[in-house]
Amino acid sequence: MLVRRIARPLLAASFVYGGVDTLRNPSSRVPGATPVVEQITGQADKTLPVQVPRDVEQWVKIDAGVKVTAGSLFALGKLPRLSALALAGSIVPTTLAGHRFWEESDPEKKFSQQAHFLKNLGLLGGLLIAAVDTEGRPSVGWWAKRSAAGAAAAAEASFTKAQKNAAKAQKNAAKQAKKAKKSAGL
Repeated sequence: MLVRRIARPLLAASFVYGGVDTLRNPSSRVPGATPVVEQITGQADKTLPVQVPRDVEQWVKIDAGVKVTAGSLFALGKLPRLSALALAGSIVPTTLAGHRFWEESDPEKKFSQQAHFLKNLGLLGGLLIAAVDTEGRPSVGWWAKRSAAGAAAAAEASFTKAQKNAAKAQKNAAKQAKKAKKSAGL
């Protein structure tokens, strides 16, 4: 559909541009990302059996790489649902790190950060819609339900056929037993 071919690159553009900019200059994003990375790595250390790296700049670069890769794939229509999901997962920590409007005391800065926060929520909503868009084709759930219904119908038909064959075999066995009795003179 033409709308998807136009909308995907438009939606992906800010991610690709922002990711490339961050890869060129990751140190500008480190101060904002530090509290979020510390919180995530702290939780990860408590729940995971391995220790997670704490280098904030490394996490910023990884996030930027995800944005460039997934954004490019999404813009090109390659693995659109998966790439939209990756971008959605990437935008959450970015938004929490970069647009902490609740910490601002200056009304102008607070308004600006709040506007960017809400813009990112809108992008997240668009990505979530894209992540579930099956492009008019039936979803995996539909195919699974259809396959299960088909398998159940086939199993039921096989069972019914087996019952009929068993009943027929039983009748034949009864006839043979009756014949055998007659020929034995009983």
